[in-house]
Amino acid sequence: MTKRTQGAHAVVTGAGSGIGRAIATELVRRGSRVVCADIDLESAEETAAMLKSKGEAVAIACDVSTVDEVAELANQARSWLGREPDLVVNNAGIGAGGKVVGESPLSDWQRTLGVNLWGVIHGCHTFVPAMREARAGGVINVASAAGFTAAPRMAAYNVSKAGVVSLSETLSAELSGTGVAVTVLCPTFVRTNIFDGELIDAEARGLARRVSDVVGFSAEKVARMTLDAHDRGRLYVVPQPDAQLLWHAKRFVPVPYTRIAGLLGRFLPAEKEK
Repeated sequence: MTKRTQGAHAVVTGAGSGIGRAIATELVRRGSRVVCADIDLESAEETAAMLKSKGEAVAIACDVSTVDEVAELANQARSWLGREPDLVVNNAGIGAGGKVVGESPLSDWQRTLGVNLWGVIHGCHTFVPAMREARAGGVINVASAAGFTAAPRMAAYNVSKAGVVSLSETLSAELSGTGVAVTVLCPTFVRTNIFDGELIDAEARGLARRVSDVVGFSAEKVARMTLDAHDRGRLYVVPQPDAQLLWHAKRFVPVPYTRIAGLLGRFLPAEKEK
């Protein structure tokens, strides 16, 4: 097993909270130096301050939906690390849901795809070439079980995460034999603040929080599982039993699965008229 996460020179986006903060924390525990990037600099600084007592970390502001900011993140990361990063975790993301296609504003689609999909594209586009040239390194892209479950009233989020899964699969194929590993994380419910996002309506937010409180994994557990899987060279990380069940159902019985998903949508609470 190649321990890429031990003593790595890492960049983690969305490191100000949730899975990103948990991955940054676990990386420092494993002796890695970590660049904690987040659109909210204050939250990134909180993460870095927590980690400095255990190792080396720095906070950098970055809106991953803007390629120029990701390029500047790479410049600052190289300057602080004194070298090219050898592990990049494209984690930054936002939640979105509660409306059906045609009712969800196009601005919600644009923002969701801008952060969740284009943010990962920008990260891969910016950091992968140096890894390919060095024939070493690792990329971890944080997607979601939403990337393959096709749950109703989550179209923009589903599409964004499906894109991350497909990008990761393609990148893994392109980097085969180069020494660069690719891992994509596809969890269901994780106890984080992602459900606080402004693009999730109140009804959907409440339901998601209640389910997450009951069956959700902690961000710390998911972080450990993800980094361990990356060290083993695994492409997919589907951590929870419910995620694994959905994963296999979608692949082995896709048509019945989609019909069941449609039935589920009929029982979800409809958005109240304002």
